[in-house]
Amino acid sequence: MSALHNDVRERIRLSALNYPDRRAAVLPAIRLAQKELGFVTKESLKAIAEVLDVPEPEVYGTATFYSLIRSRDGGRHVISVCHNLPCTLMGAEALLAHLKNKLGVDEGQVTPDGRFSFQRIECIGRCDGAPAMLVDDDYHGELTPEKIDSVLERYR
Repeated sequence: MSALHNDVRERIRLSALNYPDRRAAVLPAIRLAQKELGFVTKESLKAIAEVLDVPEPEVYGTATFYSLIRSRDGGRHVISVCHNLPCTLMGAEALLAHLKNKLGVDEGQVTPDGRFSFQRIECIGRCDGAPAMLVDDDYHGELTPEKIDSVLERYR
């Protein structure tokens, strides 16, 4: 079985046409693979390298550099809490503790119903809304424990 479905391979090929250098299409291709699989595998990264005709180490290096690229399965909804300096100063560590308590799992684990997992990431580039998090690709900022509870209800 292929590491990526043919339609994803075709979307990667078409996406690459937008870039003068095929290496610039690596990150968008990895995101397409992650969207399909929920995370990226060595096989999917190899397939991306083949489709884009770029060296496998470049694809692997890109995938391992970015904290939003996952190499293992998370919950149906992956919560990424920024813990860079501005978010930490505004209470990110307390929010991570709240998530652990609320979800009943440690960071990196999946809730028993498979719905949620959470992780800390270095930065989501939204210091203006610190503390901030992403649920999948959706931004949520100026967080409090109560606001997190409200956000989680939307994803249940």
